[in-house]
Amino acid sequence: MSKPVNVAILGATGAVGTELLELLESRNFPLNTLKLLASPRSAGTTLTFQGQSIKVDAVDDKAFNDVDIVLASAGGSTSKAWAKTIVESGAVMVDNSSAFRMNPEVPLIVPEINPEAAAKHPGIIANPNCTTILMAVAIYPLHRVQPIERIVVSTYQSASGAGARAMQEVKTQSQAILDGKDPQAEILPYPLAFNLFPHNSPLTDMGYCEEEMKMVNETRKIFNEPDLKVTATCVRVPVLRAHSEAINLEFKQPFSVAQAREIIANSPGVQLLEDWQKNYFPMPIDASGKDDVLVGRIRQDISHANGLELWICGDQIRKGAALNAVQIAELLIEKSWLNKTDSPLEV
Repeated sequence: MSKPVNVAILGATGAVGTELLELLESRNFPLNTLKLLASPRSAGTTLTFQGQSIKVDAVDDKAFNDVDIVLASAGGSTSKAWAKTIVESGAVMVDNSSAFRMNPEVPLIVPEINPEAAAKHPGIIANPNCTTILMAVAIYPLHRVQPIERIVVSTYQSASGAGARAMQEVKTQSQAILDGKDPQAEILPYPLAFNLFPHNSPLTDMGYCEEEMKMVNETRKIFNEPDLKVTATCVRVPVLRAHSEAINLEFKQPFSVAQAREIIANSPGVQLLEDWQKNYFPMPIDASGKDDVLVGRIRQDISHANGLELWICGDQIRKGAALNAVQIAELLIEKSWLNKTDSPLEV
């Protein structure tokens, strides 16, 4: 039985924060005390945990005293602002933002893939980007059997990736269109209802947006394959929750479709979902609220003898964010890895 720990959720009132709260309860997390923290704007509200109402406090310099693990889901600027305070208080921050993912001193963890990398950390462990997590969990079992040489991925990302307000905006826009009115965009740059557009993260000099480069760089770090060839096209689609991805994999040698299906069917964190007679494969509606990444439509790439095609759907809020963070926390407790390394981290 793991010793109960003291946990704080930073960003408790957001979409990921409330999912973290639900997971701590449903997974019987070894919890001693729980603090719910947010900005002063959200302070004073209450959230329900184990049948009890817990008040959300404003984060301040003393908020992390006597806390063992901070589950941070309030955005990169907030994580950067409080990282030093959290680490100096003796807590470990499992950070859902992009603030520290590519820092070479900070482990970037997907527990089904590289749990051992969490053993040495400077008080911060990064949770990967949602699209990266979903893809990585689905394809790493194949990579272990035969190393992947190239990944070409196209994502179909739901409004949930932009938060609870973006999800509500899609509903409001949809109703406006059905009422014959013009949809208004405030959270996202363009109307998403009955529409789609390339991901709205900033563009780099190479013409790739930041979301696409996250998939490239984070996959390489998680797989410990710095030269892995990865290219991505990320698109926002009018789906409320759960992301989808079309993935093309190139191997050095042919990879049997039957073997790929068997591997996926017996791997943790994924579920094979295929009904070829009914033309039924993973859909966002199937993945919403589910822990596993759904994988299907595995087929031979007819343009390349060493290629496989597959289609995946996964809950962006759950495995793409909150669940992976909770699994990291569980790993730290199980392995007694809460103590940070002696190497100081510039934050």
